[in-house]
Amino acid sequence: MYDVIIIGSGPAGLTAAIYTGRAKLKTLLLESFITGGNVSLTDLIENYPGFPIGISGTDLIGNFVKQAERFGAELKMEEVLKVEDAPEGKKVVTDKETYYTQTVIIAAGAKRRELKVEGEKDFLGRGVSYCATCDGSFFQGSPVAVVGGGDSAVNEALYLADLASKVYLIHRREGFRANQTAVERMLANDKIELKLNKVIKQIEGDSVMKNVIVQDVNTSEKQRLAVDGLFVSIGLVPAGDFIQGLVATRDGYIVTDNDMSTSIRGIYAAGDIRSKKIRQIATAVGDGAAAGIAVTEYLKG
Repeated sequence: MYDVIIIGSGPAGLTAAIYTGRAKLKTLLLESFITGGNVSLTDLIENYPGFPIGISGTDLIGNFVKQAERFGAELKMEEVLKVEDAPEGKKVVTDKETYYTQTVIIAAGAKRRELKVEGEKDFLGRGVSYCATCDGSFFQGSPVAVVGGGDSAVNEALYLADLASKVYLIHRREGFRANQTAVERMLANDKIELKLNKVIKQIEGDSVMKNVIVQDVNTSEKQRLAVDGLFVSIGLVPAGDFIQGLVATRDGYIVTDNDMSTSIRGIYAAGDIRSKKIRQIATAVGDGAAAGIAVTEYLKG
């Protein structure tokens, strides 16, 4: 039996593992997607303290992993299907194995929201993507579009501008929620063309994606843009399908107290899957540290 199983290997989960590992607790990290989660998909991180000229997401997460493993944390790539509050301890069922543990920290984070328009699922992996740093290299010299108006969308447009022949940024509003420094950089880039006050209505193609149809939110006028790729970056939703009905949630996000405790004793939550206002790497690290300390005190008490 493990002392603690941490679900998710983003900044919150890895930080928690560093703390529980240093406390000599038998720690298992489970990850279903990619080590580091959304952070690993980020080309450049400029707002995490200690890196004055910025650092790539993969490099930052690589450092987190080395530190967690140094203190004995074990990392496995398995998808968690269910968590149960069993009499003999917490039961964690994955697509490969069933584990028992005294405590659980849920740090599964959040995943990209889908557009839910005609053609999106049909052309997934054949033009439609949710990660520019993962798939951008497939579109070198080709026209692409990004949809969204937050930090992720603006950063993906900037990243793709170095690869694609042209980048359309499609946003349903006039203004941007993104960091102003990144917005100014985007506005100064000649390869990025803004399509504001517009929404995507349909994605077209044959064996691969060929066009997106956008509609003006004010005039309802439609326009067809010839693009080979579409990168969807319209926000996040909690990645907690496996915890439905297990602990108290709000809009799908887990409700905790200041010690990261959930409504079930011995189960904690940290990072972007928590119900909270701010979701940043720095706040996820803080959550992970608090959860790791809380688990240590709970077990040793």
